[in-house]
Amino acid sequence: MTGEAAELREAARAVRERAHAPYSGFKVGAALRTGSGAVFAGCNVENVAYPEGTCAEAGAIAAMVAGGGTEIAAIYVIADAPEPVPPCGGCRQKIAEFAPGDAVVTMATTAGAERVMRVSDLLPGAFGRGHMEGA
Repeated sequence: MTGEAAELREAARAVRERAHAPYSGFKVGAALRTGSGAVFAGCNVENVAYPEGTCAEAGAIAAMVAGGGTEIAAIYVIADAPEPVPPCGGCRQKIAEFAPGDAVVTMATTAGAERVMRVSDLLPGAFGRGHMEGA
């Protein structure tokens, strides 16, 4: 694992511990790197009104935007699960909004299993800006 990948892994692990998951107990952490090398992290935040919660990936993306970032170069997502957990459909679309198709998405378990994909493989046929042309 490269130093950059290890840095994302550690940032995602650390922020996962701060997740607010009192209802499911399922803590998720995400860390992303921008093209400039800045790292932003987010964790899931549950709410008793379930649809009002926030995914870890969405939190990391919001932190990136708030910090002035505009492009995801890589993202790492970690959860305590038997297999690496992929981002939900909504988060796949959020990632695709800010990441080129060849950006790396690493999904991991707290036990160390990892699965690496490209954004274009994670969300083939993504709805994008090009679909809005002429609107």
